[in-house]
Amino acid sequence: MNAFHYRDGRLFAEEVPLDDLARRVGTPLYVYSAGAIRARYRAWREAFRDLPVLFCYAVKANPNLAVLRLLSGLGAGADTVSGGEIERALEAGIAPNRIVYSGVGKSDAELRLALEVGIRQINVESREELRRLSELATAAGRTAAIAIRVNPDIDAETHDKITTARLRDKFGIPYSEAFEAYDEASRLPGIRAVGLHLHLGSQITAMGPFARACRFALELLRELRRRGHPLRHLDLGGGFGIAYRPGEQRFDPVPLAALLGELTAELDVELLIEPGRIFVGEAGVLLARVIGRKETPEKRFLVLDAGMQTLLRPALYDAWHEILPVRCDPRAERERVEVVGPICESGDVLGRDRLLPRLQRDDLVAITCAGAYGATMASDYNSRPRAAEVLVDGRRWAIIKPRREAREQFADERVPDWLETVPLQAGA
Repeated sequence: MNAFHYRDGRLFAEEVPLDDLARRVGTPLYVYSAGAIRARYRAWREAFRDLPVLFCYAVKANPNLAVLRLLSGLGAGADTVSGGEIERALEAGIAPNRIVYSGVGKSDAELRLALEVGIRQINVESREELRRLSELATAAGRTAAIAIRVNPDIDAETHDKITTARLRDKFGIPYSEAFEAYDEASRLPGIRAVGLHLHLGSQITAMGPFARACRFALELLRELRRRGHPLRHLDLGGGFGIAYRPGEQRFDPVPLAALLGELTAELDVELLIEPGRIFVGEAGVLLARVIGRKETPEKRFLVLDAGMQTLLRPALYDAWHEILPVRCDPRAERERVEVVGPICESGDVLGRDRLLPRLQRDDLVAITCAGAYGATMASDYNSRPRAAEVLVDGRRWAIIKPRREAREQFADERVPDWLETVPLQAGA
């Protein structure tokens, strides 16, 4: 569904005008479309309708409780990468047996939480972690259901910072050690190996890397079974990409489902797939207000009240997000501008060389595809207000996270007693 669309020159989220939301809630403001999230989830569910699959939504993409509750109601589980995300998933009503726990740096406290809750599966990243988990599980009188994350040395063909399955990356156990790792797991107390896990990276739009990974995983799974490891789960991770630029294609689940149907036709195996961005990325926009204009001999700058503290991806990855005027006259003259934020960093650029109508102070823009890795990566840098979050559902909308003002950001900070007695300096 096209959740964000123009009517008579005004940009809407479903049935709600975005300028009305900006006026009532303030900016910067993240706005999510419930209808778009439902549509994307159902498209994946339909593609995999003939396969035994559990979609474990990657909580890190957008961890808001309302988003988690919405996806849980559709049937999704949760892919978590911290103890805090496990707690979020539980708070949102996701059952423990639909939660998997991944991540290269799991603390003892987080592993104890996973054991206590009784989640579906812990994806083990190293043999050291496997042994530590065995000790923790034995001490707690529990058995940990695990899958070992195997690094297949497959290049995801995406951005270097979000590619995770090359041997030089920090993730997983090298495939050359896989059999030894599973043999060790079978001997350790408190450990029950139930699956095989791999994950290639993020923002992958081509089928090629996934096809190679699927074939690799199924060959390895068969060999592990032949060697006496009765694995039931095949966790293929996530990383499915969306269309950030006009003309780009999001990842299509239909060919992947067809390939997996062919490869698993004679296997009794349950598939775990961990979509994140693909469910929520295109379902969100970031609303920002123009603070002012600035021109130099070389550039025209449009300065917004949102910057890298609100949406980090452009500064971190040189990521592209389409920027749209919230009110649009197709006859308006257009100009090329640098769209920047208010942060004291030269890297605080949200869009370079963008063709936009000539916008003025207090005009609104919508930064698209901001539903994933937007609010969740935001910070209090420069002590600027943290953006609120709104969920729209048809004509209904609700604030699902309020704006966090500067005073709230430092309300929990404490001045030590010995500094309370230091005399304050009077102004000169």
